[in-house]
Amino acid sequence: MPYNFGVCGCCGALRPRYKRLVDNIFPEDPEDGLVKANMEKLTFYALSAPEKLDRIGAYLSERLSRDVARHRYGYVCIAMEALDQLLMACHCQSINLFVESFLKMVRKLLESDKPNLQILGTNSFVKFANIEEDTPSYHRSYDFFVSRFSEMCHSNFEDPDIRTKIRMAGIKGLQGVVRKTVNDELQANIWDPQHMDKIVPSLLFNLQSGYLSKGGGKKESPVELTERCFRELLGRAAYGNIKNAVTPVLMHLDNHSLWEGKTFAVCCFKIIMYSIQSQHSHLVIQQLLGHLDANSKSSATVRAGIVEVLLEAAAIAASGSVGPTVLEVFNTLLRQLRLSVDYELTGSYDGSTNIGTKIIKAHEERQLQEAVIRTIGSFANTLPTYQRSEVMLFIMGKIPVPGVHPSLPATGSGPEGTRMIQVMLLKSLVQVTAGFQTTNMLTALPSSFLEPLLSLSLTEDPEVRLLVLQILLSLIDRHDNRPKFSNISIISDISVLKLKVDKCSRQDNLFMKKHGQQLYRHIYLGCKEQSSGRQHYEALFALLGLLSVELANEEVVVDLIRLALALQDLALSTDEALPVYNRCAVHALSAAYLNLICQLTTVPAFCQHIHEVIEVRQKESLYLLPEDVFVDNPKLPTSLERVEGDKLFLQSKITEVLGGSGYNTERLATPYVPQYIGNNPRQHFSSIIHDIQVKLKYSFWLPLVDSVGMEEQERERRRQVVEKFQKAPFEEIAAHCGARVKRKPPPSPSGTISSGYGQSQSRSIPIYEMKFPDLCVY
Repeated sequence: MPYNFGVCGCCGALRPRYKRLVDNIFPEDPEDGLVKANMEKLTFYALSAPEKLDRIGAYLSERLSRDVARHRYGYVCIAMEALDQLLMACHCQSINLFVESFLKMVRKLLESDKPNLQILGTNSFVKFANIEEDTPSYHRSYDFFVSRFSEMCHSNFEDPDIRTKIRMAGIKGLQGVVRKTVNDELQANIWDPQHMDKIVPSLLFNLQSGYLSKGGGKKESPVELTERCFRELLGRAAYGNIKNAVTPVLMHLDNHSLWEGKTFAVCCFKIIMYSIQSQHSHLVIQQLLGHLDANSKSSATVRAGIVEVLLEAAAIAASGSVGPTVLEVFNTLLRQLRLSVDYELTGSYDGSTNIGTKIIKAHEERQLQEAVIRTIGSFANTLPTYQRSEVMLFIMGKIPVPGVHPSLPATGSGPEGTRMIQVMLLKSLVQVTAGFQTTNMLTALPSSFLEPLLSLSLTEDPEVRLLVLQILLSLIDRHDNRPKFSNISIISDISVLKLKVDKCSRQDNLFMKKHGQQLYRHIYLGCKEQSSGRQHYEALFALLGLLSVELANEEVVVDLIRLALALQDLALSTDEALPVYNRCAVHALSAAYLNLICQLTTVPAFCQHIHEVIEVRQKESLYLLPEDVFVDNPKLPTSLERVEGDKLFLQSKITEVLGGSGYNTERLATPYVPQYIGNNPRQHFSSIIHDIQVKLKYSFWLPLVDSVGMEEQERERRRQVVEKFQKAPFEEIAAHCGARVKRKPPPSPSGTISSGYGQSQSRSIPIYEMKFPDLCVY
């Protein structure tokens, strides 16, 4: 008996036409499939009488429910195919009511425990999701579909092939829900946490399963489908929806301990960063920073995992915008660095010595610290020069510098914690300054940065001093000359180095006029430190070389030569109690640098003198040359007593030959003395006096007087002033300067100066109105 017969033959003709048209699409044998000719009639009828569309849908739904209950799955498939075709063909105002019937049937299939029906219902829903409806719906809800498709994504069906099909159906269903709702303002907001907290973990679950199994050979694996769906979801996220999309990702990684492995977490955030709109990148960075803070007391491996993700995200965000979060990024990372140091040294997350449930592993904290430092560098590389300068100042402001910056708040880590913080933050600065280039060093490297940095060079800790040197080298090297000075050696022809030398700009001249003496003192004292080793001397040589090719004018060249000769005197001095290695190293460093600078000045007689001394050393004292000192096993004498005669570079000879080429002979003839500037007022005043001496005696910018007699008088006057300041007691000098202060009378109300007929006013003058002698101005 055919399926589409009525209750009785005479009553069949009385049935409504739409029911008869629906009945006629079902064949007698479901294996034959949909009756296409009758389906065309039904479709034409629906288009001609759209007001009947909702009744057609209701009747199809009724038949489908009955067939599902009777397990007539062939007819179920035909009903769904008919629904699909009607949906595709009909776009009228009555479609909404038909859709309600359609969704009701899809829901019926999804509620079934039969995998085939679930997959059938999902496929129909996906087709429906791709239809752009002409009229909006005010009352349609997709909450059930979000929940059911998410559940299917987690299917644990016994048969692995069927399980895969169900999971893929769930992923496709979620993709369909997103497509259907994301741009429909009348729908329930799919970005609400109640939906995102189901959708995102379902996708990540399949993404994770795929990465673990790595199954291949199929046309499309769940992981590929999931990744495509996840990217589509993120790509549709507007500014206000990013947070709700990313938060479930963070929670999923937390709940399943997926930070430690790092690989999957990095994979997730690579997908996120590449899928969202680039201008939203900083929002993801902000969430990661907040999550890192929230996990401050989690294990080091968890924190390291979050930091690694930040590292990858920062690299991708470089093409977009880190936005207003620049200093927030560095503040959070530096705070984590500080916490990690405290955890490592105290062995506790709360600073107490009680044995807790969490055991802190020092090596894991060290790995975290290195990850934070790498991430700081990665972020810095995304920034323009001006912002990188701000970050350098920001980090410097966090470093405890004795006598400059106040020390950090007291913690359980004590002095060792302060030292470790110095090291970690300097390592961060090494990363930030790597590749740093600027046309105007005076503005890019202000005193507020350089002075505390150079103060750190005076610490006893050799690691801190070496890091300071590395930072200075990065800052000064603007033409990639640094690698050419990596090894200290005597090069007979420096043209093989192919150094890039530009004419010193006005800004560079001003920079050296302001900071040159500080840099020279840093180099001198670095050579003087007994704890300085091979790496220190190599870095100091590189610094001398870079100063010579990057920032040297004639005055700087003279100062550098004087400095090199002062280093030779330092190595000869028995007062400093330097070990034999250090004395040989300083001799070798001085020789290598003079060999470099003589060739840069291109004065033949200067080069000849330097080469003559080097030849003598090569024959008699190899331990005074870099090739025999800066090696793994240097062969050194037990003592260094007799270094004299032809083995030494002579200041008088150098002054003579350079003076003949137009260099300032007075300045060359004056031995270099490092200027110590400390917190002691008397010591500071002594430094001022030293500056006065140099400026009075050797300032080449004073106008020259033609008259020989006038020159002699001026020279004698200056000699007397210098002698007085050299020999007079401090109190006498202070009293003398105070007595010579010239006071201006206060201005009259009319704005003119009242002379009082030659009588000076006795009113005291504010200090800012006083005029001090030139000698007192520093």
